[in-house]
Amino acid sequence: MSEKKKLRVATTSLAGCFGCHMSILDIDERLLDLLEVVEFDRSPITDIKHCGPCDLGIIEGGVCNAENVHVLREFRNNCKILVAIGACSVNGGLPAQRNHLELHDILTAVYQTEGGLAHGVHIPNDPELPLPLNQVHPIHEVVKVDYFLPGCPPSGDAIWKFLTDLIAGRTPHLGHGLIHYD
Repeated sequence: MSEKKKLRVATTSLAGCFGCHMSILDIDERLLDLLEVVEFDRSPITDIKHCGPCDLGIIEGGVCNAENVHVLREFRNNCKILVAIGACSVNGGLPAQRNHLELHDILTAVYQTEGGLAHGVHIPNDPELPLPLNQVHPIHEVVKVDYFLPGCPPSGDAIWKFLTDLIAGRTPHLGHGLIHYD
């Protein structure tokens, strides 16, 4: 009898707070059940920096800089199914609150006019720093997304239900009580 092939899963965080990954950990001991059927590729659990070919990619966070665009496109190219998890990836979330302001005005306020900074501080302009985008974007504005799991963050129970439905070949359905925005 042959052992069933495990699904390869990759996760990453873009512009967000990492709360969705914390909710993945809130699956608690059910993570052990999950590890029976999935193998993690790139994720904070494995500390792998680049995504290889995967069945499922889970991304939290919005897109705020050139590095986020690169990581997101790498994920989309390597993942058969891409899931936007949490408010930041679904609609830009809190990072998108800056979208009604001009980027230059934000950088000037942060680096040159706020109290507590040393005199003569300049806006960073180093090629090692990712180029900020003028706006924060939800990930579906950059790549095709197959599923959206909203929440800020979604609960461990919601993530568990979503993943177990998807792994079992069912269309994920989250009933009343699993989706909330608090």
